[in-house]
Amino acid sequence: MTTTHETPLLDTVDYPEDTRDFTVEQLIQLADELRAETIRAVSITGGHLGASLGVVELTVALHHVFNTPEDRLIWDVGHQAYPHKILTGRRDRIHTLRQGGGLYGFTKRSESVYDPFGAAHSSTSISAALGMAVARDLKGGKNHVIAVIGDGAMSAGMAYEAMNNAGSMDARLIIILNDNDMSIAPPVGAMSAYLSRLISSKSFRSLRHFAKEMSKKFPRRLEEVARRAEEYARGMVTGGTLFEELGLYYVGPIDGHNLEHLLPVLKNLRDDTDPGPMLLHVVTQKGHGYPPAEESADKYHGVGKFDVVTGKLHKSAPKAPSYTSVFANALIKEAEEDESIVAITGAMPSGTGLNKFAERFPERCFDVGIAEQHAVTFAAGLATEGLKPFAVIYSTFLQRAYDQVVHDVAIQGLPVRFAIDRAGLVGADGQTHAGSYDVAYLGCLPGFVVMAAADEAELVHMVATAVAIDDRPSAFRYPRGEGVGLELPEKGTPLEIGKGRVLREGSTVAILSFGARLPEVLKAADTLAARGLSTTVADARFVKPLDQDLVRRLAREHEVLITIEEGAVGGFAAAVFQFLAMEGLLDNGLKVRPMILPDRFILHDKPELQYEDAGLNARHIVATALTALGRAEEAAKTLRA
Repeated sequence: MTTTHETPLLDTVDYPEDTRDFTVEQLIQLADELRAETIRAVSITGGHLGASLGVVELTVALHHVFNTPEDRLIWDVGHQAYPHKILTGRRDRIHTLRQGGGLYGFTKRSESVYDPFGAAHSSTSISAALGMAVARDLKGGKNHVIAVIGDGAMSAGMAYEAMNNAGSMDARLIIILNDNDMSIAPPVGAMSAYLSRLISSKSFRSLRHFAKEMSKKFPRRLEEVARRAEEYARGMVTGGTLFEELGLYYVGPIDGHNLEHLLPVLKNLRDDTDPGPMLLHVVTQKGHGYPPAEESADKYHGVGKFDVVTGKLHKSAPKAPSYTSVFANALIKEAEEDESIVAITGAMPSGTGLNKFAERFPERCFDVGIAEQHAVTFAAGLATEGLKPFAVIYSTFLQRAYDQVVHDVAIQGLPVRFAIDRAGLVGADGQTHAGSYDVAYLGCLPGFVVMAAADEAELVHMVATAVAIDDRPSAFRYPRGEGVGLELPEKGTPLEIGKGRVLREGSTVAILSFGARLPEVLKAADTLAARGLSTTVADARFVKPLDQDLVRRLAREHEVLITIEEGAVGGFAAAVFQFLAMEGLLDNGLKVRPMILPDRFILHDKPELQYEDAGLNARHIVATALTALGRAEEAAKTLRA
């Protein structure tokens, strides 16, 4: 592995076309330099290092063999696309990766013509690629379409739906299964590479086609025997029987880090003109070529800034425990006293804190893979038998299971508890991972209890509340990152359902907060008080059922009512406005101002800057109150300060 910043060959590559006449030896050198450049870049910015290191050789080979961007190259999820970005005209900006105004951490159509499909959630590549291939054929095009999907993404049903559809069609499509974690195949070597090269060759495909045509001349029974014998032989050689049954022509497995193995097979697939989808199975290693990543338990899946030589992460001491760890510890304490509590996650045990729960209760924790739809209905099944399932899923990923939430949980009134991590804006992962919509899409469902934690102590109480709710579904949301530093209760106390709390009493302005903007609300209240405006601060806790008594009192006793939330239109403010309108509380001059996420996608940046962009920080709250009171000039000065 190249360990210096000297990259003489990479320095000559601005775009993939610059590699097309490289020799195998040059491509090997290019891969070494590309790996070093990727490590250097991520050490500065942080990001998904392990997955990117695992596909360095594959990236080099694909861009060398195929005529990108005319040939469409789709990276599933896109978190492994850093080497791809470096080779496709973005090297001079790679140091801006995941930074405000810089390169996105996943593929993005608006960023480059070499990113034909944007991603960040998994298992979409084959569906998108099939759509591109069919569109190409309808338009009479000749370009190739290649989807690269990791083994983990194969746990999602969408991937199988796409393969099943592709297998029934004649559209030419190349699927590359990047086997880097699940060990679908055993270690591969020269014999496997030879067989893969043979099987992918035009001569073998022609011979196979000829044999099939000849077998049709025999009686049906002999034809069936011949077909089964060929499938059995190929299955013993390649292990690709499942994919063959789905209608995909399977090739592999081959070593995804050996360019001498990769290149001839990719060229064979490129030059094949037969119709139908083909699947190439490559075996790679996450973090390959960088010992600290290879030796890490999660292969440096997602890392912060680190020292290139030692691999040691640069971490600042946390001021308070993260919301995720507070949730995990609270759930463990509840589960120690209640054996019916079980937890489900979709391939995110460490991200959701359930790795701690699994260590304590291994038989009561279930990682179902990247299969959020299954996770929700699985939880529903557990609930029917009297268990207390917690479906612990990021807000952005729960979107993928909305039909199951509605049909399998809400309609049946099953007491599934949804612990919704990453509520609100999430920083460097950007718009694809923001928890912007769960309040709107859960708050409209009959019978649901929906809560939001204003701080880490409230989160502990909401875990206890969810345990106690055993007659209907419930959900509580909490943000990414550290808490505010409050002392935590030893154990949570169930909250009164549908009741908020008042933290400060005032008479002119009322601010009703839902979720983790509460610290900013308190800052705003201090500023307003200093300007002579008596301010009430309330924490709604619940959007459903809404604390109607609290809303009614705030509306009747104040000149201005401001609601604030970390969510999109249709959420908490909509519920409050609905109640105010139906009660006639808007008829007597009450000035109501909702503060929500703006109707646009917030780009990746530091969370505090994202909320500044969204207009949801303390000074924005102050300006909103001043404007409502007719003090527009003062409000403008506040925003300029």
